[in-house]
Amino acid sequence: MAKRDYYEVLGVSRNASDSDIKKSYRRMAMKYHPDRNPGDEDAEQRFKEVKEAYEILGDSQKRAAYDQFGHAGVDPNAGMGAGAGFGGGGASFSDIFSDVFGDIFGGGGPGGGRVYRGADLRYTLELSLEDAVFGTETDIEVPTLVDCETCSGSGAAKGSSPETCPTCHGHGDVRVQQGFFSIQQTCPRCRGAGTIVTNPCGDCGGNGKVQQSKTLSVKIPAGVDTGDRIRLNGEGEPGEHGGPPGDLYVQVAVKPHPIFKRDGSDLRCEIPVAMPTAALGGELEVPTLDGRVNLRVPAGTQSGKIFRVRGKGVKPVRGGPPGDLLCRVTVETPVNLTSRQKELLEELADTLERGGEKHNPRGSSWVDSVKSFFENMRF
Repeated sequence: MAKRDYYEVLGVSRNASDSDIKKSYRRMAMKYHPDRNPGDEDAEQRFKEVKEAYEILGDSQKRAAYDQFGHAGVDPNAGMGAGAGFGGGGASFSDIFSDVFGDIFGGGGPGGGRVYRGADLRYTLELSLEDAVFGTETDIEVPTLVDCETCSGSGAAKGSSPETCPTCHGHGDVRVQQGFFSIQQTCPRCRGAGTIVTNPCGDCGGNGKVQQSKTLSVKIPAGVDTGDRIRLNGEGEPGEHGGPPGDLYVQVAVKPHPIFKRDGSDLRCEIPVAMPTAALGGELEVPTLDGRVNLRVPAGTQSGKIFRVRGKGVKPVRGGPPGDLLCRVTVETPVNLTSRQKELLEELADTLERGGEKHNPRGSSWVDSVKSFFENMRF
């Protein structure tokens, strides 16, 4: 029976990172493990299939051979040169032991140094509230490492070249005998490269890389908020010894807005209302992120009252209806009064005081509560 594509088995794309492959393997292995599916032959077969796929895609060299030659490149019985490095008879106990601890010692395998995936990078992108709500496209400039032109990325000075590491003899790893076990680990001298630079390049200091900057275009989806991340595949640090590059994570930080504050999918704002308007009622023109709306203020509106304008908030980036705009009223006390205005307010105050609870229900209730408090107080 023809074998299924290993990427299809694990449910990942061909450009999936090592981390994504490992996460998918763990999830599927747990799902189809025989202990969780007793007596289910289909689940047992799927578990074996998933395990076999991860044994290939979880190893950088085997994965490279599989990408180039397919199943024939990793089949020990196929007789191809590409598979010879992985084939042969059954694995020894020490080989199995080293596979178990492969993540601890850096992964990879014998033959020509180790391949390392580049590190992931993070870039903090500040956005206005408008750009975060409606989405935008912007350019960012990030530092990056590129091959040194002087040494063509070898790290060695002109006229020289890297030498085979005398410790690991070019394999990139060494075996350490610990009693009964033989453990394979990264060569401490060449750090898995298989070669060492004895005459380093003056421009890159023997690293083979120099730092430059690159400009990337980032598409910001509508509805993002502070803390959201956008991943740019392959835009992180370059890998070592031919390994894949890491990813760049663009972290969103929304700048404070002079009028609005975001609260999930809702927007909040404070609206100052003149005392006569709050008392008599009226209409106010209220700003939103996409225009203006009229807000009706009923007579007798108190400070702190919140009015809801539906659908004028934020449409969430992960889907769903847009939120609302919540307008909190702040009744404004008049200042810098003229003599006539003061007289009018004093007249108003007299009439309001004679009306008592009719005009000031909250104030009258508060006074009654204070009186009751002092009457019940024990001295």
